[in-house]
Amino acid sequence: MTPAPTPAVAPRSDSAARPALQVDDLHVHRGEAHVLHGLSFTVAANRVTALLGRNGAGKTTTLLAILGLLPGTGSVTVDGEQLLGQPTHRIVADGIGYVPEDREVFSELTVAENLKLAARTPEAADRLDLVHDVFPILHDRRAQAAGTLSGGQQQMLAIARALLNPNRLLLVDEPSKGLAPAVVIDVVEALERAAAETTILLVEQNLRVAHRLAADVVVLDHGTVVHDGAMADLFADEALTQRYLGVSGS
Repeated sequence: MTPAPTPAVAPRSDSAARPALQVDDLHVHRGEAHVLHGLSFTVAANRVTALLGRNGAGKTTTLLAILGLLPGTGSVTVDGEQLLGQPTHRIVADGIGYVPEDREVFSELTVAENLKLAARTPEAADRLDLVHDVFPILHDRRAQAAGTLSGGQQQMLAIARALLNPNRLLLVDEPSKGLAPAVVIDVVEALERAAAETTILLVEQNLRVAHRLAADVVVLDHGTVVHDGAMADLFADEALTQRYLGVSGS
């Protein structure tokens, strides 16, 4: 997939950008494993920030901690409001959306029922037309059981559930994983639509997809932040991408 020459949002102006998400000294254990070792980073409002790293670097753990699905210590604030210690249902109700890795749709329910369950605000009914405009196939298959959809269509449904509600922050985990290139293009275009109205923290192994969507990047290695800055700078530095991601940015 050929990346766009510019990211989905304008280059960052550090003097004007305010953080929508601020993570300070975040530590998370999973069982006996100390997975996150004092993460600190910010995500500017109304932008896409990519959270990158090799497998096992702590990317998904970071999203789960922000969402309250894993306990952590330190500080995680969205628009200045502390999330750590809050139950997940309250965090979600407060405008934090999540597109999980591996889709996690309700397989025995129809597409329409999956979307109905995801609606959490009165605005959701008005946004259903937006969802069907972004993913027309979901309208065509609204009576079909979600478990019988293709992998790409299930990913569309997972994203649609998040788009159905207005979010202050959208956490997206591996949206292109396992998808055919043509489907990846559809998913990327949907996330570009979402990026026009909300802040996104994106975990993505496909560096070209991350480069197209994100203006900013945070790179993790063994549970610590080893690089943060402009995506264009990371993409242009082959030595850096090889060192921390094991791939070439070119």
